[in-house]
Amino acid sequence: MSTANPVSRKNAPKVDLDATREKLTRLGLAHASEHVAETLAEAAKESWPAHRFLDRLLEAELSVREERRLKTSLRLSGLPTGQTLGNFDFAFQPGVERGRIETLATCAWIRAKENLLIRGPPGVGKTHLAIGLAIRAIENGFSVAFHRLEDLLAALKRDAEVSPQRLRRRKHMNVALLVIDEMGFEVMTREEASLFFRLVSYRYGRGAIAITTNKGIADWPEMLAGDEVLATAILDRLLHRSHVLNISGRSYRLRELESVATKSRAGN
Repeated sequence: MSTANPVSRKNAPKVDLDATREKLTRLGLAHASEHVAETLAEAAKESWPAHRFLDRLLEAELSVREERRLKTSLRLSGLPTGQTLGNFDFAFQPGVERGRIETLATCAWIRAKENLLIRGPPGVGKTHLAIGLAIRAIENGFSVAFHRLEDLLAALKRDAEVSPQRLRRRKHMNVALLVIDEMGFEVMTREEASLFFRLVSYRYGRGAIAITTNKGIADWPEMLAGDEVLATAILDRLLHRSHVLNISGRSYRLRELESVATKSRAGN
């Protein structure tokens, strides 16, 4: 009993790569279109099955798209560059539990629309941690906006008369994670405190907020125009289902100044 032989490569129909490239391009798979020839050559050399060739081509396309998405999201977020969880010095700041930061880096709290309060004196790494967690959020597909408090308050005042419907479209209102940096250095006016309350109230249950501050909870009424009732209403919303990191320790900036001073003395 004879069996049919598979079609030899010599007799196999030729692939019209130009036509394939055109179809891939029309489907929006530009990177796959550019690399289909070399991927096909590798597949033939390694005798890949058809599904592996297709997977490899699609993986390359997805990789490029993800890299492009990350770059665009980072640029639109307004996050400062250079500060990641990977380069945070946990050894210098032993009060920061690495395990807790790794748990926050899963972004489960953002998915659950919870808040994060990072409190401590200047220079201990509050902003670094907030930025690092925000970058991890972008890597996990969440939209992020970063604002220093004074810039955010300026934006809120510009929008003071904007209708609620238009206000909802503002980035600081609708991103998955809003990072507010450096709360506590200046006392808010009553108008600013009221606008901040409107922001917190709108985002409550709709999106996560991460705040860095040098003030303890007891000091918030003074920071919020001295209005204890308004401060209580804001804190009630911020601290419900929230995570609080209290950081104490030496200042990174002072460490750097001490290092420069030591090198200067050594050189003299």
